[in-house]
Amino acid sequence: MEYYNWILSFHVMSFLSWMAMLFYLPRLFVYHREYANKEDFVNVVKIQEFKLYKYIGLPAMWATIISGGFMIYLVPELFKSGAWLHVKLTLMIFLIAYSFSLDYMRKKIAENPHYKSGKFFRFYNEVPTLLMIGIVIMVVIKPL
Repeated sequence: MEYYNWILSFHVMSFLSWMAMLFYLPRLFVYHREYANKEDFVNVVKIQEFKLYKYIGLPAMWATIISGGFMIYLVPELFKSGAWLHVKLTLMIFLIAYSFSLDYMRKKIAENPHYKSGKFFRFYNEVPTLLMIGIVIMVVIKPL
């Protein structure tokens, strides 16, 4: 129990790093799509997309999941503190699915720079914001 706050701190830092990727990668997709006719630019963006997902986003996602699981393991009573944790975990599942969908789209747009539209990626970029709002409310306010 003495390490709980350290694990919580690591969890929050991991979540912030993961969210940074979730916010920025779709923006790179917008640039990739809207400047598809500039091959040199697209080649640089492809490298950025790959590194952002594989070296920052994916490790941060797993660090968030593992540290969160470890906190629940240390304090299983959290499940008895109201439905807020169940709602948060459900939102996290959607966030994980969204994260994997970005990798799918990253691969598709690398093959076909005209995959989807810039407008689609601008809209898709709002999904993690909505999920994050729900997650933060569940953690801070602990309603239900």
